[in-house]
Amino acid sequence: MMARARRPLAPKPAAMVAGRVLRGLLAVCLAALAAAPAHAEAPRRVVSINVCTDQLAMLLAEPGQLVSVSHLATDPDVSALAGQASAYQINHGLAEEIFLLKPDLILAGTYTTPATVAMLERLGLRVEKFAPEQSFADVRANMLRMGALLGTASRAEEMIAALDDDLKQLRRAQLPPLTVATYASASYTTGRDSLADAVIQAAGLSNLGSELGIQGGGHLPLEVLVLAGPEILANDTPVYKAPAMAQENLVHPAYRALRARSAFAPIPTSAWVCGGPFNLVAANLLKNAAQTYLAGQAGRSR
Repeated sequence: MMARARRPLAPKPAAMVAGRVLRGLLAVCLAALAAAPAHAEAPRRVVSINVCTDQLAMLLAEPGQLVSVSHLATDPDVSALAGQASAYQINHGLAEEIFLLKPDLILAGTYTTPATVAMLERLGLRVEKFAPEQSFADVRANMLRMGALLGTASRAEEMIAALDDDLKQLRRAQLPPLTVATYASASYTTGRDSLADAVIQAAGLSNLGSELGIQGGGHLPLEVLVLAGPEILANDTPVYKAPAMAQENLVHPAYRALRARSAFAPIPTSAWVCGGPFNLVAANLLKNAAQTYLAGQAGRSR
């Protein structure tokens, strides 16, 4: 009896083969997702080597998470949180000392000692760099980023909401258009695209440096300052005990005359050299100076 010839197997439709392949890939992907952690673990040993990241980290870090801050964090002339900085180990931004701290995250500024940052990165350490703030939008962005890096995003969001509430309160003051001039040693002033300019605008005032077309910061000749006659002078530098050419402008009779007829806002550099909630201190000092000036003008008109 002859054996029956076996029928050739019918080829499977391409759609069926593709479906099995896709189901296999999906199973692999789901297994990988199940094995992956639900979220990235927050860093446990954070070191900051920049005065601005020092302060944001001190505001947003969990207890024990921030290990060390820069020595500038303890200087009240540039740090609004100098009193809190003593609770942390101080560093001087040297790669060797930072490496020995065994950080899993290093916070730096975009202009922080490039050689140190490059060496730390070559050693395989994670370095996150923050750009200087030039506006309150920048302040919010840096606060949100710091909160995300430290695993404290909700705390950052709460801090930003409080900052925005305070800014709204400032805008309700409805001050007339008065001009502020920031003026320091060597005739230094600030213009547009600077944090000082953003603070001045937040107080409802105009910045002389911006009106004159100065970008960021620059030189403002004493003659130009006197002829402009701003109603408010801010960021005045204390006069040194010994004579200094950098402060000749601050003892000149023309400057003294302008200072006598203007309102003065004694704003510490620490209130607006870095971005943070402490910028509201500078804005309120400017608003108070404006109200003092307006009260004096009203008294003279009687």
